[in-house]
Amino acid sequence: MKIIGKLAVLAAAIVLGWVGQVAAQAPKGKAAPPAPAPQAQSAPAQPADANAPPQPGWVARCASVSRDAPLECAVEETAVLTKTGQLIVLVNIRVTSDTRTPVALVQLPLGLNLPAGARLQVDDGKSVDLQIQTCENRGCYANLPIAPDMLAAMRAGKLLKVSFQNLSKDPITIPLPLTDFAPAYDKIK
Repeated sequence: MKIIGKLAVLAAAIVLGWVGQVAAQAPKGKAAPPAPAPQAQSAPAQPADANAPPQPGWVARCASVSRDAPLECAVEETAVLTKTGQLIVLVNIRVTSDTRTPVALVQLPLGLNLPAGARLQVDDGKSVDLQIQTCENRGCYANLPIAPDMLAAMRAGKLLKVSFQNLSKDPITIPLPLTDFAPAYDKIK
């Protein structure tokens, strides 16, 4: 019974990304070395096995609130800090069941310069301004309908750039690869 409990705790730690944080902590009594500047990387929305081939970045999901309700489908991509696994940016594009139009929900980290908002840009194309609508303990959120030209650019583009400012008004740009966006989006439209 004790082994099963320890395995459950270990599995939960792996799923929640705690293993890297626990392993990186310095022993008690010693000062931890200064942390290098965090690097964000695009990561699959699901935990991946170290021996498995890399999962696609954009993941398609469909769900319904009940058996009789229509399916709500979305594609999602995240960027996390390499060292800690902390979520930096999440972009979720869903197709509403009533209008069949794509709508983006963007989750950003806390500690933003809120009046500056955020921006989405595909490659070096036209940027789209996002007004940050609300913040809670998991982050700040903005959403917007995806115009047909933006959707076409995402389907053909290489990088979706999510830009915002921190509290010091330093610009931060997080690139999300679009290489597998079109096939994932085709699954939900």
